[in-house]
Amino acid sequence: MKNLGKMMKQAQEIQGKMAEMQASLEDLEVTGTAGGGLVSVTLNGKSDVKKVKIDPSLFTGDDVEVVEDLIVAACNDAKSKVEVRTQEEMQKLTGGLQLPEGFNLPF
Repeated sequence: MKNLGKMMKQAQEIQGKMAEMQASLEDLEVTGTAGGGLVSVTLNGKSDVKKVKIDPSLFTGDDVEVVEDLIVAACNDAKSKVEVRTQEEMQKLTGGLQLPEGFNLPF
């Protein structure tokens, strides 16, 4: 029973730290790029798009589809960076707690 009590205490500590982490993720900004930096998209830690920047040189022709594809690629790049940062923060929080494989704490 000592182990159960210890696990419960760790879970409560993690819950408090997760609330702090969720609040800090709102302030996190990650930028993904595509086309060698011609298109960039900035997301917050909750994967909300905050800013899109497109180099004006992309608009010299009729390549609208290329620009659209680059925006999608930049969004996906930024989103994957947010996921990596989120996983890193989760590792910090759960470092001492042995969670069953496949168990994910809610965000």
